[in-house]
Amino acid sequence: MKNLLLTLIFLITLNCFSQEKLIFNSKFTQSEDKWVAFEADSIGSHNFGFIYIDSQAGLTFDYAGSFKIDNNGAFIFKKKETEGAMKVRLEPNNVLVATIPESHFSELGISKFPEWLKFYKKDENAIERLYKWGYMYNGWNECAKALEFLEKANKINPDYKGLRVELGFSYNCLNQSEKAIVILKQAVEHEPNDAYIYKELLYSQIHNNQLEEAIKTYEKIIKDVKNKTYNTENAYNILGAYYRQKNLEKFNEWIAKTEIDKDKRFGPYVEKLKKELDK
Repeated sequence: MKNLLLTLIFLITLNCFSQEKLIFNSKFTQSEDKWVAFEADSIGSHNFGFIYIDSQAGLTFDYAGSFKIDNNGAFIFKKKETEGAMKVRLEPNNVLVATIPESHFSELGISKFPEWLKFYKKDENAIERLYKWGYMYNGWNECAKALEFLEKANKINPDYKGLRVELGFSYNCLNQSEKAIVILKQAVEHEPNDAYIYKELLYSQIHNNQLEEAIKTYEKIIKDVKNKTYNTENAYNILGAYYRQKNLEKFNEWIAKTEIDKDKRFGPYVEKLKKELDK
């Protein structure tokens, strides 16, 4: 019985140890308010620190030092050489980091959240902050995360400037075009001259199989909206719908109507689509 108990304790300990290994599977944008480690360098040393969002600088890494992992799985901490804060603004990319398990915090001399973090958490439930965080996460293409903030903001004040179109962007990004259409139609009622809102609405309609509605939206933009920034992009998106339908007749008619093939930016892509349809 005693030997069985020892064996069980050993297996449980072994299982816990295996779960505490560093797993490098998180992007910067998925690591807000977490202690993270980078892949080891040539001598087996991992740089680590805390990732948070600064409302002015954006995604930021606060460097805390480095550590090595010994044969027993312990983290051997090495202090950073320079005193004072060492902060690096992070650009979203494909670099993957590991979230440091809490079981190793004491070895590294850290707590779950740094004391200074509280200064960046002021008014975290204010609509201005919720909107800004949602806007940032949309910009990083982390739309599900963005939606968490934006939907909270929407409960506080759905009329907050820019909120509806950001919600629409998130819904489009997450392939929820029906929800996007509802919120973006509300947005254009409040801001009928905003070209960007119309662009998102047209995109939603195309991806909800409402091509005729998208064309009506396009024609309204051409007629009523002074800002022409997105006109060629809108035309190209409608052309793409005809391409996916393999509707060569409508495809060619749309090119003739919009002259999208003569646009410097989209012309080369139009030619590629033409060749694909002609096969």
